[in-house]
Amino acid sequence: MNLQQFEYIIAVDTYRHFVTAAEKSFVTQATLSMMIKKLEDELEVKIFDRSKQPVVPTEIGMKLIKQAKIIISETKKLKEIIKEETKEISGELRIGIIPTVAPQLLPLFLSSFLKKYSKVKLKISEVTTEQIVQQLQQGILDAGILATPLHKADLLEEPLFYEQFVVYSSKEEKLMKKKYLLAEDIDINRLWLLEEGHCLRAQVVNLCELKKREKEIHQLDFESGSIETLKRMVDINGGITILPELAVADLSPKEKKNIRYFKSPAPVREISIVSYRYFVKRKLLEALQAEILKFIPEEMQSTKKKNIVEVES
Repeated sequence: MNLQQFEYIIAVDTYRHFVTAAEKSFVTQATLSMMIKKLEDELEVKIFDRSKQPVVPTEIGMKLIKQAKIIISETKKLKEIIKEETKEISGELRIGIIPTVAPQLLPLFLSSFLKKYSKVKLKISEVTTEQIVQQLQQGILDAGILATPLHKADLLEEPLFYEQFVVYSSKEEKLMKKKYLLAEDIDINRLWLLEEGHCLRAQVVNLCELKKREKEIHQLDFESGSIETLKRMVDINGGITILPELAVADLSPKEKKNIRYFKSPAPVREISIVSYRYFVKRKLLEALQAEILKFIPEEMQSTKKKNIVEVES
């Protein structure tokens, strides 16, 4: 057996298709299939069930693939040790970031990071929490920037900041008479929500205890994939929505008058850099984390007088 065979079985597990795995590995399907078959013959086991489409690992295959990922990861550390010794920060970093964080956070640090680390290439994709978790586990992504905690044993979370939830309301709403709000002040008949799949939606559901109050839901069930769309719905049709704190910076002075904060301890979402536990480019990830934190206010980096809202609904 050899490292190349391990990389091939990892590729097939990732893409669940021999042709795609071969293309991504820059070899012919015949070569990839032959190398995997030799590994199976040597180990005297079937790693993949080829009778199913998409192809899936067998029970023993899943265990072998998990170990193969660890072996490949540990092997890559040899090169990373050299980079650590030469103090060079370089290479490619593939990052997934959730849509409710990307528009506000990326413009803060991207330009300065790329200027400071000219030998680093960033590949950034805007995807949901579920997709980030899956792609981290498959090795498609190196890191994710998303709301935590995720409670995944194979993922390592490094908190970046704690972002308050704020209420954006039309002037007609009763809660506008209050300086600070409680979750029970939210009239869910007047609440505009993000669509399913966004962790911010799940946190709002938890914050407002919507599952306990389902019978109160209003007759118009509108859901959006965009925070900006929700804000516009409030402006045009009235009602309220809940925004993350960094989004307030993009509001006009007039729009900021429609913001109300929650009473202390403020409900917040924890935003972290998340990576697979065996990820090897730690120095590169630490450099990214340090650059992001340069642009985050100190008060947002502390949990003092804050209540972290769970991601899972």
